[in-house]
Amino acid sequence: MSTVVIQPTGISPADVLAVARGTAKVVLDPATVEAMATSRSIVDGIEAAGRPVYGVSTGFGALANTFVAPERRAELQHALIRSHAAGVGAPMPREVVRAMMLLRVRSLALGRSGVRPLVAEALVDLLNREVTPWVPEHGSLGASGDLAPLAHCALVLLGEGWVLGPTGDQLPAGEALRRVGLEPVELAAKEGLALINGTDGMLGMLLLAIHDARHLFAMADVTAALAIEAMLGSERPFLPELHAIRPHPGQAASAANIHKLLQNSAVMDSHRDDLAHAVQDAYSMRCAPQVAGAARDTLGFVEVVAGRELVSVVDNPVVLPDGRVESTGNFHGAPLGFAADYLAIAASEVGAIAERRVDRLLDVTRSRELPAFLSPDAGVNSGLMIAQYTAAGIVAENRRLAAPASVDSLPTSGMQEDHVSMGWAATKKLRTVLDNLTSVLAVELLAAVRGLQLRAPLTPSPAGRAAVAALGEAIGEPGPDVFLAPLMEAAREVVRGPELRAAIEREVGPLS
Repeated sequence: MSTVVIQPTGISPADVLAVARGTAKVVLDPATVEAMATSRSIVDGIEAAGRPVYGVSTGFGALANTFVAPERRAELQHALIRSHAAGVGAPMPREVVRAMMLLRVRSLALGRSGVRPLVAEALVDLLNREVTPWVPEHGSLGASGDLAPLAHCALVLLGEGWVLGPTGDQLPAGEALRRVGLEPVELAAKEGLALINGTDGMLGMLLLAIHDARHLFAMADVTAALAIEAMLGSERPFLPELHAIRPHPGQAASAANIHKLLQNSAVMDSHRDDLAHAVQDAYSMRCAPQVAGAARDTLGFVEVVAGRELVSVVDNPVVLPDGRVESTGNFHGAPLGFAADYLAIAASEVGAIAERRVDRLLDVTRSRELPAFLSPDAGVNSGLMIAQYTAAGIVAENRRLAAPASVDSLPTSGMQEDHVSMGWAATKKLRTVLDNLTSVLAVELLAAVRGLQLRAPLTPSPAGRAAVAALGEAIGEPGPDVFLAPLMEAAREVVRGPELRAAIEREVGPLS
């Protein structure tokens, strides 16, 4: 079991993955505790002086000019959490909520939020005791940050609200705290606002999506290469010198992967010198690295944006070291929303071109002597005909999901918050796009493996042999139609997991 130490300088994407999806424990570095204590002393000084400061001695949003008496400021913070925990819908996945809580601790740990260390420690306790708040999927507009989702997390600290039970059921938070030996927290001035005024839900989902997209874009090169091999495509369009003259780094990496994957193949050797072989392959084959490579470069941009956000102070107001408390707009999720929308477009197109290769593999007029729909007995049997329908339907859904959420602002809070980012919606639908991409690549993997099996006795590439081995037990040999859904689920697991890539890399070397 690893440990993630929260420093006053922040955390890494790997730390977020280790806590959200793994079993890593979280601890606060002593320097972090000191930074928060110093920041809190400034807020205590403001309270003692009686100065009107937003979020400390005033109401929120459109009520920013309403002064709150000292004896009611703790009540104000509790009321804020209760009223803002106004989400609705199915609960967000455990990994998203855990990422969100860890990132809120990270933001507080930077020492600009004016909260007592015990507030961050209380969030850490929830993480370490496996208490996951029930956070409904609807509620955030991405400015002022993820208010409703974070309020549902903060409400659990008060011993109120709901948590996710072991089977995904809804349990009372107070009961869950008692079971693990935790006590509710009493908030002081500024602390309720600091717990909810952040982009942590958006950033958490974006970091998880970046990790998934990086893997899926590499797997897209694998499934493309296998499909090209099964269709007797040419390897020449992937020669490195052809991509050096158009120096997009993602394109070069994708082309290098595909070229490497097509080597040492008897299937490829069988037509290398065939004069009747197509002079130019279809775009879905020949332009695979141009599309997947552009997606890789998009992912590179998104990684830069997420990296910047990971070291950002995202709160309002912020407490500066010189004692000033200043209002900011750093909670606005536009950078994350734009990035998520951009990546969703790219991932959607990676799936779209993969589906076109599936269609070619199944079409007897274009698949270069493979049987119709990859069935040895087409007519009585339909082979993978309807698997391509499924891929096409998913591609159509991804095109709808690729429409940007970040252009769809709606004003709220009596026109005080008159432009919002919709970053929560953008990052949430990005996760759906990537899950859908997994399914499309699974259909391509299944079709490519079936095509390679049908090229026997020709021996496929090492990558092809690894793919046949990975799926062989689940899909069997080509023959009469079988219940297809389990085969597709097996292919999904192969695409999603690390084993096939690892097996291929043992044979051909590292993929980019």
